Amino acid sequence: MFASVICLLGILLSATAIAAPPIDVGTRLELMVDDHLVESLDGLTLKLHHPCRTGTVLTLDSPWEGDYLGHVSVLRDGDLYRMYYRGYHKPGFSWDDDIYTCYAESCDGIHWNKPSLALVEWEGSKANNIVTHGQKGAYLTPFIDRRPGVPAAERYKSLAGNPAYAMVSGDGIHWRALSEKRLPLPFGIALWDPRRKEYMAYVRAKNQGARSIALSTSPDFLSWSKPRLLDFGNRPVEHLYWNTAIPYFRAPHIYLGFPMRLIEYEDPATGKTTDRTDCVLLVSRDGYHFGRHWTEAFVRPGLDPHNWQPHTNMMSYAIVPSGENEISLYLTNRAGGSPPHLQRLVLRTDGFASLNAPYEGGECLTKLLVFSGDRLVLNASTSAAGEVRVEILSPQGKPLEGYRLEDCRPFVGDTISHVVQWKRGDDLSDLAGMPVRLRIVMRDADLYSFRFNREKADSASGEPPDGK
Repeated sequence: MFASVICLLGILLSATAIAAPPIDVGTRLELMVDDHLVESLDGLTLKLHHPCRTGTVLTLDSPWEGDYLGHVSVLRDGDLYRMYYRGYHKPGFSWDDDIYTCYAESCDGIHWNKPSLALVEWEGSKANNIVTHGQKGAYLTPFIDRRPGVPAAERYKSLAGNPAYAMVSGDGIHWRALSEKRLPLPFGIALWDPRRKEYMAYVRAKNQGARSIALSTSPDFLSWSKPRLLDFGNRPVEHLYWNTAIPYFRAPHIYLGFPMRLIEYEDPATGKTTDRTDCVLLVSRDGYHFGRHWTEAFVRPGLDPHNWQPHTNMMSYAIVPSGENEISLYLTNRAGGSPPHLQRLVLRTDGFASLNAPYEGGECLTKLLVFSGDRLVLNASTSAAGEVRVEILSPQGKPLEGYRLEDCRPFVGDTISHVVQWKRGDDLSDLAGMPVRLRIVMRDADLYSFRFNREKADSASGEPPDGK
């Protein structure tokens, strides 16, 4: 009797799975940063990876830059990388006019220079890299507005000040307020989302007494909805600050956030409450619900004792390509120490997380998918003894003729663009538009991302000119 019930339950679950509509992945890149496409895992896990520190790319060494580095933004604008960062401000994080935003630029995202802009006077001279100052420039965090029909004079946008102003620019250097009226928003970071066809702003908020993040939206960058606290699921409430939620440039349907996490504790030397900080990774498919698959840090404070002080380890608003197989992020170090500086962090392209297989091996069964490409391309890495193979199944779980596991040529190596081969070749055009499942079998390997490409498509493409 019990066995019959179990059998019936299995049939019902199978029928439910079959009845679920397939997920249309088209030709888009899918990162292994969540379980959105995963039906089941056997012996595999989703593994968080950590960027490598590559050294200092910017140091505060001029008086107008102040002595506290924070709120850094980097965007790729064609062949130019632009950086905006907080300069001098009065002690105590005041929001008066004595707040300056400085500017640097680079041709590769690695080597930076500070041009003399001659825009803002500092102690009698305009020979500096200050781009703007005061409430209409405080904590400027620009993005390139790709909304259809946006005026050229408003191509660059940013929130600034607290409460915020809507700031615009035609060249990323000369800024003005879109309106003299302040917005009903606290300080935050904004972007244009082409899928939602609206502007989004991630702003400061409180959640049960803890620092947190809320989302507001706007059709025109001037009228904004009431901010809503982001949904972090069932995770315990933590202090999360400065959420750099960015649509990943190779997969803009996936938002990646890197808030600074604050852990309060009592300093035994002073008896006062202070905080330590690190950086965590958040993932979202809609920009509002941010899953926390990992509670551990994405970036730890590290060996430098100055990075164990408050208000450091703040990730910049940036994910930019900086090499054929790498992406760069930027992290504040010694934010209030000597000297404050910015470090470049490097990850393998798409390498935030992976589907990871131990030496003993395991497999992943995906949910029902529909694709429109004709090649399956993997970003994967194996050991010399490892491998990755893929089997394509019908909705009922039956291996398709010609795409069985034994027909797949094992992948052994390390590349961001491996085209999966079966004995019959690599052409999947006969399966395009059909609901299928993938059975991914791995040993001592990592799968970072996959996509169904078109034959002549560049598997490493997909980035907009600004790299955001």
